[in-house]
Amino acid sequence: MGSRDRYVDFLRAWAIALVVLGHWLITGLIRHPDGRITAPELLATLPWTQWLTLGFQIMPLFFLAGGHAASGSWARSRAGGATAAGWVGQRAVRLLVPVAAYSCLVLLAVGVSSAAGVDPGLLALVGWAMGMQFWFLPVYLLLSGLTPAMHALHRRWGMWVPSGMGVVGLGVGALQVVGGEGGSGGGGGWFGQAVDVLGALNYLLVWGVVYQLGFCWRDGLLGRRRGVPVAMAAGGGLGFALLVGLGPFPVSLILVTGQDPGNTNPPSPAMLAWAVAQVGVCLLIAPGVRRVLERAAVWRAVRGLGGASMTLYLWHMVPVLVAAAAFYLTGLAPEPDYGSAAWWGLRVPWLLVLGVVLAGVVAALRPLERGLGALGGRVRPGAGLRGAAAWRLWAGLGVSAGALAYFAGHGFAYDGRFPVTAAVGLAVGTGLVLFPGRAVAGGRSVVAAEEGGGAGGGDLGEAA
Repeated sequence: MGSRDRYVDFLRAWAIALVVLGHWLITGLIRHPDGRITAPELLATLPWTQWLTLGFQIMPLFFLAGGHAASGSWARSRAGGATAAGWVGQRAVRLLVPVAAYSCLVLLAVGVSSAAGVDPGLLALVGWAMGMQFWFLPVYLLLSGLTPAMHALHRRWGMWVPSGMGVVGLGVGALQVVGGEGGSGGGGGWFGQAVDVLGALNYLLVWGVVYQLGFCWRDGLLGRRRGVPVAMAAGGGLGFALLVGLGPFPVSLILVTGQDPGNTNPPSPAMLAWAVAQVGVCLLIAPGVRRVLERAAVWRAVRGLGGASMTLYLWHMVPVLVAAAAFYLTGLAPEPDYGSAAWWGLRVPWLLVLGVVLAGVVAALRPLERGLGALGGRVRPGAGLRGAAAWRLWAGLGVSAGALAYFAGHGFAYDGRFPVTAAVGLAVGTGLVLFPGRAVAGGRSVVAAEEGGGAGGGDLGEAA
């Protein structure tokens, strides 16, 4: 398999498209007589919609494609003499530069709005909407940082690595369920707190399984025999059905307020089973999709979508705010009963309006993208980073991941307040990654050679 697989690019583009569409679809606004705008939680208000998440929770394939791409990039970079810190730093810059720019602009808007006396409740809602997609970023950033170590394990033990991680992840998930039933889960008592801390490991274990399967996929360990993907699809699907039908887990693969246990916070055994099933299906349909991707028009569309994926991922909730201001604050939007047939019918023009606005946002942001790309090319750490500079980079990676995790869980204006600690943390962490110090000689930038040498150029999969 070549170093550039069109199918891998397709999976990343498809995942981003469904993330955008899914977030838009579940965002329904209501204007109250007093002028307040609220966004009821669709999955909680209409429980049957939780079944739709089986199709929209596509991020396992993004981790799979990311592992596939990172495996090849690290192998070539390592052969060229790069250090782990140098390679990780170059990858992290491509993610952190556009994310930091986006966060800076959002935080500036939050600060100005707060000083202007905007209602704290409205500010908290907007801050949540602008950070709801961030859950993915700290997990992916940490997995990218762990790639050299994970790849070393892969070279030695192959498929045993994701299998072992999956077993541990299942054990952690089971412990969380037991802790919750015993009355100690959810932060109650020392045992519950210990279970919560241990449970957080499943963010890396469950998503790490899929990321590690990307290594195996690239090296041909999954596709040599058709029986392997068939077993993954059937076994994962059956496991999910049992864990939902007979076990304690809900069907929703997106967080629903009040569900305990849930499947995403942290990822549950049911999420792991569904992810394995998705990987199996992905491998089974790969030959047919690859044939379709040979068509020039199809490939141009995939490349175009992939090239704008970072912008789409970060900025896709801005059109919702624009539409809310234009149609809901003014009272122009028709408002049938939430969840009625008429309401669902209006989802079509809603999605079309958001698509048009997003196209304008992407076009307007092109100069910013070019500027961020040039900046990233200048500040990217050297491939031979070692010593104290490497330690500063690792520290920056951890601090940045912590700040992004806060924004993912609390938004940019929790309780209507400016998040000072998280904002400072992201600034300091990003600075340490961008400017860790001088690198020693040796190790060419394989990341730059493969990806065009920029940061913030638009491709989220290659950025991370």
